[in-house]
Amino acid sequence: VQLQASGGGLVQAGGSLRLSCATSGSIFSIHYMGWYHQAPGKQRELVAFTTSGGYINYADSVKGRFTISRDNAKNTVYLQMNSLKPEDTAVYFCNAAIQTHRSTSPIGYWGQGTLVTVSS
Repeated sequence: VQLQASGGGLVQAGGSLRLSCATSGSIFSIHYMGWYHQAPGKQRELVAFTTSGGYINYADSVKGRFTISRDNAKNTVYLQMNSLKPEDTAVYFCNAAIQTHRSTSPIGYWGQGTLVTVSS
């Protein structure tokens, strides 16, 4: 299983970016998909996640600005980021709990990260 994140870049404060994370491999089901970010010198933190049952949760710092969505047919999760702030600057990682055709329970996988830089 592989997770491929894309969509990062440089944007001015107030701008928008849309991140994508596509999964591939022998996937039976995806139970959870989420986005985390890690700023320089800081720990990785949860940004938003969505479950197979449709539950969605956001970090307080991004509520009202970011929207997570999921295309089940494409096994892809998106993060629409609006009203970006300099403090959103970080490497963004996607994470998913995936049950493969060979596993009996979900296993966590990480994407490689995509850099988002917001200039003031």
